[in-house]
Amino acid sequence: MTEDEALIERIRPILRRRKGYSEKRMFGGVCFMINGNMCAGTWKGSLIVRLGKENHEKTLAEPHTKPADMAGRVMKGWALVEPAGITTEDALKSWVRRAAKFAGSLPPK
Repeated sequence: MTEDEALIERIRPILRRRKGYSEKRMFGGVCFMINGNMCAGTWKGSLIVRLGKENHEKTLAEPHTKPADMAGRVMKGWALVEPAGITTEDALKSWVRRAAKFAGSLPPK
C-alpha cells in the first residue's frame, strides 16, 4: 500500500457519512468532495486541505504546513499538511473536518 493509499483509507471514515460526500481521482491521488466542492485530498503522502483564500496566510503559519504547489503554481486557499502534521488520528480529523466545514459553506456544484 502506498503512502497515499494509506492516507485515503484514514480519511474516508472521517468524511463518508457527511451529506454531499464524494471522491474523485485528481492530481495523481484522490480528492474528497462535499457537495461537488473540493475539500481535501492526498498528494505524495501529504494531506491537501482547502480552507479558503482569506485564511491562507494564517493556515500556512501552522506547524507542518506549506503552500500547496502543484506543477509550479501555488494554489491560494489550499495548504499541504506534511505527514508529521497528521501522524495522530486526532490531528488528521481536525484538518479534514476544518476543510469539510469550509467546503460545506460553499454553494453546491
